[in-house]
Amino acid sequence: MARDPYQELGVSRTATADEVRKAFRKLAKENHPDTNPGNKAAEERFKKVSAAFDIVGDAEKRKKFDRGEIDADGRETMGGMGGGFGAGGPWGAGGGPGGGFGGARSGGRPGGGFRTETFEGADLGDILGEMFGGGRQGRPGGAGGGFGGFSQRGADTRAKLEIDLVDAIRGGKQRIAFSDGRTIDVTIPKGAQDGQSLRLKGQGAPGRSGAGDAFIEIVIKPHPLYRREDGALVMDLPIAFYDAVLGGKVEAPTPDGPVNVAVPKGANTGTRLRLKGRGLSDAKGHRGDLFARLVVVLPEGSDPALDAFAEEARAKRPYTPKRR
Repeated sequence: MARDPYQELGVSRTATADEVRKAFRKLAKENHPDTNPGNKAAEERFKKVSAAFDIVGDAEKRKKFDRGEIDADGRETMGGMGGGFGAGGPWGAGGGPGGGFGGARSGGRPGGGFRTETFEGADLGDILGEMFGGGRQGRPGGAGGGFGGFSQRGADTRAKLEIDLVDAIRGGKQRIAFSDGRTIDVTIPKGAQDGQSLRLKGQGAPGRSGAGDAFIEIVIKPHPLYRREDGALVMDLPIAFYDAVLGGKVEAPTPDGPVNVAVPKGANTGTRLRLKGRGLSDAKGHRGDLFARLVVVLPEGSDPALDAFAEEARAKRPYTPKRR
């Protein structure tokens, strides 16, 4: 007589999620058809431990099984009676058609295929892919690209999302539309990087064993004011000629809003002012600095007083500007 899911995996009913996962990895690796070609006994054992993990490896299904609400095939029991391990369950006598393993399980799929239910951030396809290099498709080659129906999980989808530089620095939400008409809100993390890929679990193409994942590539659009230079954030800050000559306070825009900065007396175009903690964010959310490059700008139109001052200065104190 077949054993219950805990016994199939060789773990106690009090085993932690990590202990269950380790037990399944060990047994799956020992009995996987790729490592036991032509060994029917190993193949059958592999099916049984995978089916057991389908129950015990899923937190919600495990709770239902322990309470007797579902049987070892994941089917609801009659009023909670006969669930878990017992004569009324499909792992014991009287399990009904398809009892044990190999019948129509998980909603009546012929051949008893495997479901890739989520377990602590991973699924059966993830675990087997790590061990055998098959990725989410389980086993390379074969009908459908996997053993036991792992390939029935929906395909992953990929898309690009253009965001502003300020959104990359501060984070936020953006809505993206897929080609199938779906729209979802994407959370942009603080310090998002150009080319960074965000994984949205279960937002890919639908499949019989669950939807695939969506991978969103971040593309940061050029900003009209700010630019990146050697990993720093830089902007040009226009100032009046009298602030350049006499010094003073001017307002400077930043990704966090405008701030006042002090322009030193005798400042020139090209002088850089450092605005600490107002620049780019790294992957951990730490802010760098913003550098404001001063650009001295004369007033528009002619001013007789300014013209007279310039004439006098040119006559008394001529100079040749340095090339920068």
